[in-house]
Formats: sequence, C-alpha cells, structure tokens
Amino acid sequence: MRYRKFGRLNWEVSVLGFGAMRLPLVSNKPEDVNEEEAIKMIRYAIKHGVNYVDTAYPYHDGKSEVVVGKALQDGYGEHIKLATKMPTWLVKSQSDMDKFLEEQLGKLQANHIDFYLLHGLDKERWPKIRNLGVFDWAENKIAKGKIRYLGFSFHDELPLFKEIVDSYDDWSFCQIQYNYMDTKFQAGTEGLRYAASKGLAVVIMEPIAGGMLAVEPPREIQTIWDEAKIKRTPAEWALQWVWNHPEVSVVLSGMSTMDQIIQNIESADHSGAGTLTRKELNIISRVKEKYLEYGFIGCTGCRYCMPCPQGVEIPEIFSLYNQYFKETREGGQGKEISKKYSEVIPAEKGAKRCAQCGQCEDKCPQHLPIREALDKALWVFENK
Repeated sequence: MRYRKFGRLNWEVSVLGFGAMRLPLVSNKPEDVNEEEAIKMIRYAIKHGVNYVDTAYPYHDGKSEVVVGKALQDGYGEHIKLATKMPTWLVKSQSDMDKFLEEQLGKLQANHIDFYLLHGLDKERWPKIRNLGVFDWAENKIAKGKIRYLGFSFHDELPLFKEIVDSYDDWSFCQIQYNYMDTKFQAGTEGLRYAASKGLAVVIMEPIAGGMLAVEPPREIQTIWDEAKIKRTPAEWALQWVWNHPEVSVVLSGMSTMDQIIQNIESADHSGAGTLTRKELNIISRVKEKYLEYGFIGCTGCRYCMPCPQGVEIPEIFSLYNQYFKETREGGQGKEISKKYSEVIPAEKGAKRCAQCGQCEDKCPQHLPIREALDKALWVFENK
C-alpha cells in the first residue's frame, strides 16, 4: 500500500480508503447489508494496508455505521482512522448535534470519531449549520475527546467551496467529488488545489463516478484505451488519474465485492503523483471528450428496459441526464435542463419511483447500471 501525508497532520493515510456506502446486500433493500461479507471485506482491506474507513449517518439507511462498528472490533479499529458525518439536514439545534454524535458513537461502538465531517454542505445547509454555532460545538467536542478533527464534504459550486474553506482556520480536511469527468464540476480541479494550498487534506469521493467509469465502455472508447502501452481496466484508469494529482490525500472507493477490493488494492500499489505519462493523460482526455460526445450514460434509447413495473421513464430520464452532464462538465449549471425535466417527466414517472427491482438491468443489452444511474438522476433533478 502507498501512503501520503494527510494535510497538516503528522499522519500518513493510505492512498485507498474504504468507503462504506455501497456494501454488499442480501436483497434490493439498502438496509439489508450482507454483514458477514461486509465485515470480511473491511477487515481484508485493513490487513492489506487500508487505514482510512469512511461511513455516514444515512448510508444503507443507517446500517452502514453499525456494520463498520462491528468490523472494527477485535482490534481492527486500532489500525485505522475512522471517518463519519453529521447529518446536517436533520440538525436544528446544538442539542441535535449532541444527539446524533452520541447515536453514531453507539452504532460504531467507539468512544471517539477521528475525522468528523459536516455532511454534504451546500448553499442551504452551510449557512444553517454555521449559524447554529457548529464551530463552537465542534471545538467543545474536540476538547472533550469525542472527535479528533473537523472537516466537511461538499456538493455545490466552486465559489461556495472557497467561502467554506476560508470560513474556519481549523478545518483539517475536506471531501469532494472528483474524477476525470468532473474537473469543472462542483469544487473541481480549482477547488482541489485551493483546499490543498490552505493545508487541508483532500479526500476524494466518486473517483469512478459511482461506478459509471467502470462500466464496459462503448467500442469507440475502448479503442482509445487500447492505444495505451500499459493495459488497465476502465476503473483502474479512473483511479490512477485521481492518484496522479499530488494534492489528493486519499481516494475513497465504495467497494461492493471482494474482487473490487483486491483489484483496487493492487492498483493502489502502482499509484503515484505525477506518474502518468503525457501520452496516457492524452488518452484519458480523449476518452473524456468521447463520453461528452456520446453521453456519459451509454443509453442508446433501445427501450429494451421498458416497460418499467413502476412506470419510470428510463430512456427519457437518461437522455436529460446526459444533456445535464455534458453542460455541467463543460462549466455550465444545467438549470434549463433541470427545468425541462420537471416539465416533461411527470412525478409518477420520475426517477424517485424506481423500486430498485433490477428488472431493467436484466433486460439491458449494454448491461448498464441503471439503478445507480437513476439514483444520480434523482439527486440532480428531484433532490435539489
């Protein structure tokens, strides 16, 4: 395993972190985690050098923290730093902050949280949590040993990101979405460099864009990958691109299978800042341009997935999401496309109606991760 300095702290973090957001399941319900397999996976990762485990209050409908807590028993917790997140959208007072932290400590079977994040800060959550005195609260908890370091995760635009970074001198770290498709999206490359310049450790989420960059690519894109001298899977290309940035401290991967863990650990062993060649970076850039040209979700509109038992208009939603993705990755905001979604997709046929049954994926000739993609469309179009 390779390690990097974690911001200003006198501690080195494994370049690969375990993100406990997509643990293996025994049914289609997110709370039905296959605990035995998940614990086995987390412990395997720790044994092979992973020393950063990330979870959050809402992951797996609250079950993720419970499973992580079980996995860290029997001495495994002594080898890692634990990160979890305050559910900022549920907090209405400092007493709520106390309540959620104590609940999380109980679920995690821990007496402290190493890295505590304000979860998903955006233009609505940020002023609310700031005005509730979250910094005074956090400093009190740090003094009492309940949490060690304070950070935040982010889902909004670059100017707000810089404002948040500059608002508090004692941030230790931040967590942002970043992959080779997202260089101008949300915090993006400029935000990554800005936070690092301020001494913050930068934790990367969605390095494979929720698995979308690991999907078997269209033939035209695979042809570009095949030009590389070193052969890599699409997922490994995505990870290596993020690790190539010296400002990155740790890359979180939401691993759902033991094979993914084994492959990602092997990939981490071959990572390094500035190690990709100019030709390899050019190949990645051309792949990005092709994805923007064809649409990030490689839906051809064949409609084999239809009809959806819940009435979800899958191809139409994907068409709009691809338009939104292209515009926002090129620096736009996608507001007109979001408006169009609300106009042409009735509520009873929207992404929120997806029951995660998986029938569409069984029918899809391209084997697209339709449920994952609908989750992304839901966040973009219906949860804002």
